[in-house]
Amino acid sequence: MTVIGGGIAGLCAAIAARRSGASVRLLEAAPRPLRGGNARHGRNFRLTHETPLDYVPDTYTAAELRAELRSITGDTDRALTELLIERADSIAGWLIDHGVHLQPPGTGVMPYSRRTAFPLGGGKAMINALYVAAERLGIVISYDSEVRSLCHDDDGWTISVRSATSDPAISTRSIVVCAGGPGADLAWLRENFGSAADGWMVRGTPYSDGRMLDLLIAAGGRAIGDPTMCHVVPVDARGPQFDGGIVTRITSIPLGLVVDRSGAPIDVAGAGAQPSHYAKWGPRIAACPGQLAYLVLDTQGLARAAPSALAPVTAPNLGELAAALQIDPTALLPSIEGFNAAPANAARSIAEPPFAAYPMRPGLTFVHYGIKVDATMRVVQADGRRHDDLFAAGMIMAANVLRRGYLAGLGITLSAVFGQIAGEEAARHVRG
Repeated sequence: MTVIGGGIAGLCAAIAARRSGASVRLLEAAPRPLRGGNARHGRNFRLTHETPLDYVPDTYTAAELRAELRSITGDTDRALTELLIERADSIAGWLIDHGVHLQPPGTGVMPYSRRTAFPLGGGKAMINALYVAAERLGIVISYDSEVRSLCHDDDGWTISVRSATSDPAISTRSIVVCAGGPGADLAWLRENFGSAADGWMVRGTPYSDGRMLDLLIAAGGRAIGDPTMCHVVPVDARGPQFDGGIVTRITSIPLGLVVDRSGAPIDVAGAGAQPSHYAKWGPRIAACPGQLAYLVLDTQGLARAAPSALAPVTAPNLGELAAALQIDPTALLPSIEGFNAAPANAARSIAEPPFAAYPMRPGLTFVHYGIKVDATMRVVQADGRRHDDLFAAGMIMAANVLRRGYLAGLGITLSAVFGQIAGEEAARHVRG
C-alpha cells in the first residue's frame, strides 16, 4: 500500500499500516529537510485524560471536548466527531510508544494547559521521531515525490510520480492520501478569497497545494466544506511568505493598540484577551487596506509580550515610531491619545517610552474545505459509493469535523487519530 503525504497524518497512517502487517511506501512531496508538513511547526496537541499525567496536569474529559467542539464547529459529521473524541485519550501514549517525548508541565516557556500536551523539542522533534520509527519498521520513504495522477482498475491503483527518488509509476493495492488542503496554492486562494488574498501569508508548508484534493475530486470524490472559509491569524508581516509557522504569530494584541496603515485605530468586538483572540483578529486584519496593520506598544506592554521571532520596530518617541512605520504622525498620535483616554484602557495605556510596533498581516492556517470520508476514512464519491481501496486522513478531510472554527492543538490530534484509522483500515483491506 502507498501513503501520499509525509506529515503527521501520513506518518501515523504508514506506521499503523505497517504494524498491522502491510508493506508500506510513503511518498513525501517535500525534500527531506522540509519533510513533515505543517505539523513540524506544531507546538501542542489536544488530548483527553481523566487524571493528571506526567505531561499534562489536572483533567480534561471527553464531555468537555465534545461540548467545546459543538460550540465552535456547527454542523459536522457526528460519527467522525465521536470517533475523534473516543481516541483522543490514546494519542499521547501512541506517540510516546513511537519515540516522541513530551514536555513535563511547568517547564520551559510553555503556558499552563490541561487540554494540550507539548512535544519536547516542538513539532519538528516529534516529526523526526516518527520518521525514525517508520524507518525502523521498514517503511520505504521517497522524498521529492510529487504525485501527478491516479488511475484505478480492477487490480488497484497506478500512481504517476515526478521524483528523483521513486519509480515514475507505482502500482499499489490501496492508497491513503494525507497531503493536506489547498492553502498553499496562491492562485486558488485568489480565486476563492479575492485579490485581498495577495496580501496574505501562508503559515505552513508550500507543498500543501491542493493538488491531491483536485485529483480526488477529479476521480469522483465528494468535496465537503466551504472553500471561502478559513482559519487566519495575525502574523509578523516581515516573516516569510510560506512556512513562518507558529513563531511568527503575533499574540500580544491585548497589550496595545492596533492601527491600520493610515494610523486609524481598529478593533474587534468581543476579541478580549482570551487565548483565541488571535483567531478573531486575523479576519479583521485581512479586511484592512493592503491587508496590513500595526500593533503599537509602550515599554510596559512590550515587557509583558511573549517572545517573538522578529524584534519589534522601536523608537524613543511616538513621532519617530510613526516615521519608522511610514504612518502619518498627525493620524497616529490622535489615535493613541484616544486609546489612552478610554477608561477601559487604563491598565494598558501607551505612555512610557521607548515605544514599539509589530507590522502584521493575515496568516492562513488552513481552509475549511476538503474531501468527504466515512468512519473508516474511505473517500466518499459524489454518488455516495466508496472505493474499498482509497482513503484520506489529516487536514485534507478535516472539514468533515471542522466546518468552521478551531481549537488549539486539534489539528495534530485530528491528523494523528484519523491517520491511524486510515492506516489500519487500508492494511485490513490489503490483507483481506
